[in-house]
This record gives sequence, C-alpha cells and structure tokens, in this order.
Amino acid sequence: MTDAAALPGQPRGGAPDGQVSSRAHCVLAPNPSPMTLDGTNTWIVAEPDSPLAVVIDPGPLDDAHLRRVVETAERLGKRVALTLLTHGHPDHAEGAARFAGLTGSPVRALDPALRLGDEGLAAGDVVTTGGLELRVVPTPGHTADSFSFHLPADAAVLTGDTVLGRGTTVVAHPDGRLGDYLDSLRALRSLTVDDGVSRVLPGHGPVLDDAQGAVDFYLAHRAKRLAQVETAVEQGHRTAAEVVAHVYADVDRSLWPAAELSVRAQLDYLFERGLV
Repeated sequence: MTDAAALPGQPRGGAPDGQVSSRAHCVLAPNPSPMTLDGTNTWIVAEPDSPLAVVIDPGPLDDAHLRRVVETAERLGKRVALTLLTHGHPDHAEGAARFAGLTGSPVRALDPALRLGDEGLAAGDVVTTGGLELRVVPTPGHTADSFSFHLPADAAVLTGDTVLGRGTTVVAHPDGRLGDYLDSLRALRSLTVDDGVSRVLPGHGPVLDDAQGAVDFYLAHRAKRLAQVETAVEQGHRTAAEVVAHVYADVDRSLWPAAELSVRAQLDYLFERGLV
C-alpha cells in the first residue's frame, strides 16, 4: 500500500464529507462512477461568524442531495445566499436550477444558459457574500467555461475538475483545449507561489494539502502523455482510438472513451504547432 503522504498533492484520506477548514464544508453527492470518483464534492463556504453562505457546484439533479446541502447549511447556522458553478457539466451543474428554487439564491456561471439572476462570472471578479472573499480564476481547458475559486483566508483554491483529488482530469475535446489547460495549470501554480495557496478543494476526490505538488504532478503528467502521443503518431498510429489503445494499454478500458477525448485534444495541440 502506498503512503498517502507520498502521493501527488498529499491527499487527505478519502473523499471529504464534512468540515475541512474554518470556511469550507463538503457535502458529497451520491453519484460515484469511474469519472466522478466518489461523487461530486458540493462545497459550502462562509465566514465562520456570518449567517450567509456560498455554495459551489450543487451537483446532479438529485433532490435528496440538494436538500441535504440546504439542511447542512442551516445546521451550520447559514442561509445560502449565492450559488457558483465551476463549469457546466451535469454532475456539477444539473441541480443548480432546482437548488436555486430551494434556496432563493441566484446562480452565477460563465455560461449565460446556466445563470439565474443578472450576474455572470468573469476574470478578476471577487465574490464578497457575507464578508467572504472568493477570487474568480479562469481555468479553461477541461471545458471552455471552467473556473476555479481562490479562497485566500484558507490558503485554498476550489478547482472543480481542473485538478482532482485523485488521478488526473480529462481535457474534454472539442470544448476543452490542451493549450488552455496547460495555461490554467500554470496559473494555479502561480497562486501557490505568489499567493500562498497550499490546499486544493477539488470537485471530486480528497482534499489535497500540497497544492503546488499536485499542480507540478499534473504538469509533468501532461508533458509525459503528450510525448507518448507524439511518439505513437510517429510509429504510425493515426486515429485517436489507435493512439488510446497504444498509450493507455495499462488503463482500465472503461476509461478509454474519456481518454480518447484527451487524446483528440492532444492531437489538435500537436497539429496546431506543426509537431505531427
């Protein structure tokens, strides 16, 4: 068995379901799968002495889960005043409209189709609900609309699917683009160097207590995979499916469809740069 402290990012045990810092509480959605790991992490974030809370990624359209989020906030002495979405994938956002109905909270997202209320999200926005400070960090690549949220008071960043608590994420071609994703990882690394971010609160999987280590692992992993894809093409593997069968031969076949999305994004990246 591998020591958890030796794994990338120093994962904190299993999936979170409860208080993880003075300002962040996780409610785990009951939607485990190979893609969602233990399920979607729905985050309730608030200043300890504030009656107002922000919920990030209410999760799938599962009424019992959504009600549990509301009940958890109430047990913490909070009222949900705002809902934020890291991106529009159903396991994060499908329940947002129903959740807004339960709480009366507006929903802010990059995609206008997902918003409920007058405000969206944009680079440089700072959310200050109930005295909480959340800085909006664009992190496209997994999807075009992906955002992360920097929580300075807890030296943490909520990454959605850009960095997971276990394993690596998919660059969801054609919406996701590898060049954007690499830039987003570098932006997150800058937060660890310049802004003191030490903890990742991911959209799936355990909390990571070494944010810089996790991002460095992701950057190294992407460089390795990109080199493997380039080599596979040079060896005559032309289609994404052929490349997946060659490069991901040791990966569970149930994950190959997702791997093919990333490979398509990698092939586009290499083609755009004249490398294949």
